[in-house]
Amino acid sequence: MLLGRLLLRTSAVNKMVSRNAYTASKPDPSKPNMLRVGLAFGSTAVLWALLFKQHSTDVHEYKTRNGLE
Repeated sequence: MLLGRLLLRTSAVNKMVSRNAYTASKPDPSKPNMLRVGLAFGSTAVLWALLFKQHSTDVHEYKTRNGLE
């Protein structure tokens, strides 16, 4: 019984202390967050560059192993 009361108290305290992760207002699409947009496009560009670099090294290794170069 004591454990049940303790759990009820801690859950009540957690509800008071924690914040809601959701907001009531929706983001305005006419004013995008340019930092987030820049990070998204920048990280995509970096990943594509790494992909092309890895592909080039893989093709070079394939050619040298098979005597095509």
